[in-house]
Amino acid sequence: MLLFRPPGVYRPQSDTALLAGALLRALGRAGAPPGARVLELGTGTGAVALAAARAGCDVVAVDVSAQAVLAARVNARMRGLPLRVLRGDLFAPVAGEVFDVIVANPPYVAGDADPAAVRGRARAFEAGPDGRALLDRICARAPRHLGPAGTLLVVHSSLNGVAATLVALRRAGLRASVVARHREPFGPVMRRRAGGLRARGVLGPGQRHEDLVVVRADRIEDGEGQGHGRGLRAA
Repeated sequence: MLLFRPPGVYRPQSDTALLAGALLRALGRAGAPPGARVLELGTGTGAVALAAARAGCDVVAVDVSAQAVLAARVNARMRGLPLRVLRGDLFAPVAGEVFDVIVANPPYVAGDADPAAVRGRARAFEAGPDGRALLDRICARAPRHLGPAGTLLVVHSSLNGVAATLVALRRAGLRASVVARHREPFGPVMRRRAGGLRARGVLGPGQRHEDLVVVRADRIEDGEGQGHGRGLRAA
């Protein structure tokens, strides 16, 4: 898919494709109800949000970057797809709203920079010392924005601790599991940081790859683990 992408906006990569594929499989398996509400956090060019809009969902896309908001709006208009794009930090622009599906591809590269202080392209990958600065916030706050039988889909690296994500979501009352995985060679940013990550024990000797994972978490509404309402039925 050719997308308008201004300087500093994240270029859709393997993690984008992995998340979009998991979303479309979930929507297709459930037979997405008409008007199902989808929220994408950190939309970038809007690639995943556009996939949801093409599937007939009512989609809201959020990004903290003004350039990303512009890109997503332009890409939606070029395709004639309805997409509400808002600028702000994670859930702040949709306070009080609930959704059937929330999707997120947050920054997840561990580093020394303060994610709140970076600008431009670095916003797409800087995620604090353990790579979980935004990921933990999403796990904590997503449940209050999920409707009955709502579903969260979030992609990140296995280096950030998949177990930590699963535990956080299960403690929030969601049923969580890994539903997609892809082995990815290190890109330029990870190659530059590999030495430091090995010194911290995050990487094994000679390791030059990471596993990207999509974690799915479903709100549980009854004893059988099957929700009520318009959300997606757990796979």
